[in-house]
Amino acid sequence: MAIAKSLSLLLLALIAFSLLATEVLADSSSNGGGNLKPSECLGQCTRRCSKTQYHKPCMFFCQKCCKKCLCVPPGFYGNKEVCPCYNNWKTQEGGPKCP
Repeated sequence: MAIAKSLSLLLLALIAFSLLATEVLADSSSNGGGNLKPSECLGQCTRRCSKTQYHKPCMFFCQKCCKKCLCVPPGFYGNKEVCPCYNNWKTQEGGPKCP
């Protein structure tokens, strides 16, 4: 019984921490959320798009997203949760705008 109570408290604490972290990320995404300078977007997008076969559209949308969000996720694919603005910008159809 004591173990179940401890696990419940731990789960509740994890949920509270998760909600707090989500609020902090949402607050930082209101101004773009990133800390890049617009002049750094070309280099970051070149890295991000270097392994795709759709290089031109990837570069176009990545730079557009970077200039708005001042952030480009690490790696070549995925990891968008690191940049909430970049992750949450959607097309009119509801798909992801940023590569």
